Amino acid sequence: MLRVQDEHCRTPEAQPLTEEEISMMVLKPRSGYDLEEERLTLNFQTMLTFMEMLTSLITAAGVIVLCPLVKGLVPCSFLNNLFSIYEEYFCTPKITLFFRTDCGLSDNQMYDVASTYLRAKIVDSSKCLNVGKTVRQERPTFDIVPGAEVIDSFQGIKGLKWKLHAEKGFDGRECRRYFTLSFDKKLKEVVLESYLAEVISRSKAIQEAERVLKLYSRDFVYGTPGREWSSIVLEHPTTFEKLAMDPEQKRMLKVDLDKFISRKEWYKKVGKAWKRGYLLYGPPGTGKSSLIAAMANYLKFDVYDLDLTSIRSDSALRRIFLSTSNRSIMVIEDIDCAKLEDRDKEEASDQLILKKPKFTLSGLLNFIDGVWSSCGEERIIVFTTNHKEKLEKLDPALLRPGRMDVHVHMSYLTMDGFKQLVSNYLGINGDHQLLEVIEALLKNKQVTPAEIAEELLKSEDPNIALRGVVEFLEQK
Repeated sequence: MLRVQDEHCRTPEAQPLTEEEISMMVLKPRSGYDLEEERLTLNFQTMLTFMEMLTSLITAAGVIVLCPLVKGLVPCSFLNNLFSIYEEYFCTPKITLFFRTDCGLSDNQMYDVASTYLRAKIVDSSKCLNVGKTVRQERPTFDIVPGAEVIDSFQGIKGLKWKLHAEKGFDGRECRRYFTLSFDKKLKEVVLESYLAEVISRSKAIQEAERVLKLYSRDFVYGTPGREWSSIVLEHPTTFEKLAMDPEQKRMLKVDLDKFISRKEWYKKVGKAWKRGYLLYGPPGTGKSSLIAAMANYLKFDVYDLDLTSIRSDSALRRIFLSTSNRSIMVIEDIDCAKLEDRDKEEASDQLILKKPKFTLSGLLNFIDGVWSSCGEERIIVFTTNHKEKLEKLDPALLRPGRMDVHVHMSYLTMDGFKQLVSNYLGINGDHQLLEVIEALLKNKQVTPAEIAEELLKSEDPNIALRGVVEFLEQK
C-alpha cells in the first residue's frame, strides 16, 4: 500500500490518497496485456533456469566422460542415469542388435549370416580389410577386421551401421567376436521384419555361389575366437568311381547313402534322429580315409575330424558335437586307440576316487545314440579301426545298430580293385598280357591298395609299371 501511495504522489499537484482509494487500486483487476506480459516474463525466466541446469548437466557429463579420475569416483547408477537423460534429450533413440558367435550351447547361425553378407559390402564401405589367399585360390578374399564399421542401406533407408567387435580375455588375447547392428528406433519394424530377412536371403545366395566342401579340425583353432573348429577347403579328388574296392560293395554303399538322404520324413515318422553310423575296419592302407573322402564328395557334406584323445570330459564332447553343422560327416578315426574304459570299470573307478570331469565311454554312447544325438539332422558318423576285435572286447554295445549301423570291411586288394587302380594310374581299361599273371599272384598274397599304388607311381609306361608290380608280388 505504501508503494501505491508513493507512486501516486510522484505526479505533480497530486493529492494524497485515502485508505479506501488505496484499497480499491490494490484490489482492482489488471488488464489482459499486463497478465500476458507477466506470463511471458515468467516463462522466459523458467527457460533460463532450465538452460542453466542443462548446461550444468552437459558439463558434468563431459567431465565424467573425459576425466577417468572423476568417472571412477561417480557411482555407476548415477552415471547410467546421467547418460540416459543425455541420450533422451540430445541423441536420436537407437536400437542395437548383437550377433554373437554362440547361441546357447550351439553356434549362432546369424553370426555366420552377418559375416557372409558383409563380405560383399566391405570393399566399398570399409577402410580396413583383411586380405587372404590360399595356394589353390585364384583370387584374394576380403573380410572385415575388428573395429571396422560398414554402413548399409535398404529400400532407401540409410544409416544401418554394422560393426565387428573383439573381446579380450584376462591375458590380453582375443577370446570372442560379435557383430552389432545399430539403427534409429523408428526403423525397428522395418529392420526386424524385412531387412534381416533380406540379409539372410542374400547370405544364403552367396554361400551357395561360393559353396565348397570344408574339412574341420580342432588341432589349430586359429579362426574366429570362441569357435570350436577351424577349417580348410577339402579338395580330395577321390570319388566312388576311383575307389579300389569291390564293385558290389561300392554299389551297396551308394544305395544306402541315397536312402538315408531321402528319408527325412520317414525318420520323423518313426521317431528316430536323422543320422547314420558307419564302421570302417580293416588293415592300414586299405582305403578307409579315401572312402570317407568319396562319401563327402558324393553327398557334398563337410567333414569334421574329431580326435577323441583331445577330449577331457563328457561336457566338452557335448559342446563339440553341438557345434557341428547339419549335412556333415563326423569322423572318429582309430577309435580303438581312444583309451576308453568299459562301463563296468567306469563304475568301479567312480567308487574308488573322487568324481571329477572326465571323458567316458558312456558319454560317447549317449552322444551317438542318446537324447543329445537328436540335436541336429542329416548327419553321418564314421568310425574307423584297424582292429575290430578290440572294439568287441571293449563293449559290444558300441557296435550295435543305431550307433554303427553299417559295418564296412576294407579288405586287402582284390583283382577288381587292382583293375580300378590300373585304370586310374595307367589308363588301361582293357586286357594286358600281365594281368593274368598278377591275378594269380594276388590270390595268394595279402597286399593293400596303398602298396600297389606306390608301385604304379614309379612309371607312366604300362609295361614297366606292371612288370614292377609282378616283381613286387613275387618278393612279397
